[in-house]
Amino acid sequence: MATIDPVLLGIMWDRLNAITSEMTAALIRTSFSTIVRESYDLSVVVFDAKGRALAQGRLSAPGHSGTAANTIRYVMDNFPVAEMLPGDLFITNDPWHGTGHVYDMNFVRPVFRKNRLIGFTFSDTHMPDMGGLGFSANIADKFAEGLHLPAVRLIRDGKVDPSIMAIIRSNVRVSEQVVGDIMANVTCNELGERLLLEFMDEYRLTDLGALGDAIIGKSEAAMREAIARIPNGIYENRMQIEGLDGSLTLACRCTVKDGTIAVDFAGSDRIVAGAINVPFCYTRAMAIFALRLLTVPNLPANEGSIGPLSFSAPDNCILNALPPAPTAGRHVVGHYVTPLVMGAFADALPERVQAQSGMVDLINVQGKVVGGREMSNMFFASGGYGAMDGMDGMPTLATPASMKIIPIEVWETLTGITIESKRLLPDSGGAGKYRGGLGQEVIMRNDPGHPLTLSFFGRQTDFAPQGVRGGKPGTPHRYTIEGKSVHAIGRSTLDANEKLVVILPGGGGYGDPKQRDPDSVRRDVRDGFVSAEGARRDYGIDVVRSPAGEKA
Repeated sequence: MATIDPVLLGIMWDRLNAITSEMTAALIRTSFSTIVRESYDLSVVVFDAKGRALAQGRLSAPGHSGTAANTIRYVMDNFPVAEMLPGDLFITNDPWHGTGHVYDMNFVRPVFRKNRLIGFTFSDTHMPDMGGLGFSANIADKFAEGLHLPAVRLIRDGKVDPSIMAIIRSNVRVSEQVVGDIMANVTCNELGERLLLEFMDEYRLTDLGALGDAIIGKSEAAMREAIARIPNGIYENRMQIEGLDGSLTLACRCTVKDGTIAVDFAGSDRIVAGAINVPFCYTRAMAIFALRLLTVPNLPANEGSIGPLSFSAPDNCILNALPPAPTAGRHVVGHYVTPLVMGAFADALPERVQAQSGMVDLINVQGKVVGGREMSNMFFASGGYGAMDGMDGMPTLATPASMKIIPIEVWETLTGITIESKRLLPDSGGAGKYRGGLGQEVIMRNDPGHPLTLSFFGRQTDFAPQGVRGGKPGTPHRYTIEGKSVHAIGRSTLDANEKLVVILPGGGGYGDPKQRDPDSVRRDVRDGFVSAEGARRDYGIDVVRSPAGEKA
């Protein structure tokens, strides 16, 4: 099959993407933990026999799917193709060959057709627990983070290795959930194999080589064409962010030359004595995400869109942490890579750049629920979306990770923790020609009657989400327990009946606030996004409201 008709290519390409969507649905529906079942902390990818990514599930988190090819290569290096058998499945949670920390388990299934390897299916999910001190950024030793598994064969010829499962069970707090999520990933990959083989039978494909070449070639050409519209040159950016004990500097230098982009993170601070260091695989994934948003945001992700991109960083800078640096909370710093790279192109691509968002926030909760059952769960919440040219930021939208927020009813039922209130915060979005999205306040109360350990992964406390091209920053992030501030990247205890208040930041604004349409400001006041005082302060517009809340 040397050449493929363009119409047929489009149909087959869509079919591959549909296969990843079905795999994702199976993974969500069979998982035990809310982390996967409700919040979609996952990725699903299909590869050809060379380990080239052909399609990924649309719900895949960019920090996960962007590292998947690295995991495939790692498995192939440790298990030569000649030693792989139909029915095998390999797993690893090695931070430097997975997604950057031990809490994401990666699953790789070789797919055979007539005893010939034709590709791989892949999935990964964040596990409810991996032992050690528990999911936290306040760990100074990688060996305390939890169980580290190199690439191992979990399933041989269709049979699960009981020794590996026993090791996992004996190291985790909530073994039923962990094993349930592992088997959900097994099911996901088994389904992917079956659907992929059915697809090949339908189109009479003996392998995925020609199809892969066509998909990757089209994607790479589209990426190079988009990059070629950016003037050749060097584009730089620096930012200050919170660390564990003071601020950190992140820097990037993006060199655009003849349809390629090379990104270097030299100038970023060194690694720190805490688990917010970022393995380079994760840095690279978040940078790829930024560059795709700037160039070909609507093109399905695959190996081709990465071809014109290259990345580098000094060894043991915080964006290229080497073993044995602790990396459990790598997203605390790693999520900033996306706005860091995007910000470098603020002048070159003003119609594409986005102000900083109030990033997705998560709190890991450990302890016992009523009845003494052990609990390890994660609470997700989001700040406001950063504004863009022509678009106000949306309130409380998760980014740059694409997690879904767990429904209150599910959270309260499983944890016993009551969510007393959630409300949007007027004036929290940064002012601009286009306004940043609103942040929110969440108040929760510990009802189980047992002290709970909370691990916070907060950011944007000292450095609120920044605006772009003259836009103003959003409001900052903070946590309080019983009215007292707690460290945003720390561990705290929430005793019985105590209340935790989480303030999620607003997104940054885009453009000069003086250029905002006055009627838009009046609508913002009417709808409660901006107060009358904020309209005067930030936009110089007086809006009078009657006691009934209508414009006078």
